[in-house]
Amino acid sequence: MSLLRADQDLTRDSYYVATAPREADLPALQEDITADVVIVGGGLAGLSAAIELADRGFSVALLEARQIGWGASGRNGGQAIHGLACDQSEIESQLGLTEARRVWAMSIEALDLIRERCRRFAIDCDWQDGYLGLAVNARKAHELRAWHERIENVYGYPLRWIAPDELPQWIASPRFHSGLHDARSGHLHPLKYSLGLARAARSLGVRVYENSAATALEQAATPGMSSLVRTARGSVRAQQVLLAGNVYLQELAPQIAPGLSARIMPVGTYIVCSEPLDPALCDALIPSRSAVCDTNFVLDYFRPTADSRLLYGGRVSYSTVTPMHLAAGMQQRMAATFAQLADTRIDYAWGGFVDISLNRAPDFGRLPARGASGMAAGASNVYYLQGFSGHGLALTGLAGKLVAEAMAGDASRFDTFARLKHRTFPGGRLLRTPALVLGMAYYRLRDAL
Repeated sequence: MSLLRADQDLTRDSYYVATAPREADLPALQEDITADVVIVGGGLAGLSAAIELADRGFSVALLEARQIGWGASGRNGGQAIHGLACDQSEIESQLGLTEARRVWAMSIEALDLIRERCRRFAIDCDWQDGYLGLAVNARKAHELRAWHERIENVYGYPLRWIAPDELPQWIASPRFHSGLHDARSGHLHPLKYSLGLARAARSLGVRVYENSAATALEQAATPGMSSLVRTARGSVRAQQVLLAGNVYLQELAPQIAPGLSARIMPVGTYIVCSEPLDPALCDALIPSRSAVCDTNFVLDYFRPTADSRLLYGGRVSYSTVTPMHLAAGMQQRMAATFAQLADTRIDYAWGGFVDISLNRAPDFGRLPARGASGMAAGASNVYYLQGFSGHGLALTGLAGKLVAEAMAGDASRFDTFARLKHRTFPGGRLLRTPALVLGMAYYRLRDAL
């Protein structure tokens, strides 16, 4: 089964879709137009960039292959958390400590940016402060405590350590040993947030087109010339281009940027949402109503919703095959964390694909320019954002801001990320999946120890 077919099936039972009714579809692009910037992808990264560019006076056209927030942006776990998907040690080893501190600070800026946009554009997306990172045993607690102390001492970011005897005040589950709390991180309804950003972008003059998949990119041969992005029924000619389609771009139009798809892997992730709980029970499970995530490599994550359900995520798939009996299997995971919910009904079960990079660091940059001979000729006016690795709810917003800064002439912050080096997944498209399945079996074994 193709990724697109599997993904279509995974959209049908989403709590987010059921609780964030869409307006009528926006029109598809059916003519040839011009803009200063054309953005491919109507998720959080593309929408963020559109808002930032419009604020800077650029004319912007945004092309979404399906509907705004259709992909991971509107289907994720809803957790907006400090840092990146990779550990800070990966950034330190590549860029040095000074730049790693700068990257960490930008990840915190990304959290503040969500709050700022919700206030500015009156986006009601059920934002809730608070995040709990929990260790499931003493060994993992030792690792988490060491990380916590380094983040406070080296990066200057305060977190509250929760010792074993304090933990019952934070979560009603014996599964966890100890952990930490971050009041600055939090969680939200990602589809409501995505749709709110789209309304904001349109209010600033951004032309947003749905059901308008990019089919080809004709890249400018020399700086100063415009590039052309084609769809089935129209085109956009623009001085600058942003590719923000992530895993979907490689499926819909792999010829647009063939070198990029080899550096990310589409990984299936799955979420369920319970029936409404008694509000008192919901509050008792997680008194702070924080988002929660364990520290396993193959992790579980969960959070209460605004209507007092429990949203629970876990399991991953490195193929396009959805696990059998998804709802029942996830309900068992939820009950293993909260025995109180052993008989709780699952009302929704859905999933989607995230763009994992090999080192879990974000992959931002520019496509190589192509001269008249077709040979590479330096950096081009075509930017890309990918590799959020399942940690992109906040970071996508920052990424859109950074690429807008770069397009406006200040690439200093964008280039900090662009200097991160990325390798292709071994084995090519055919063999990388079996290799990763074996790798994940190893990490599951480590998590069990």
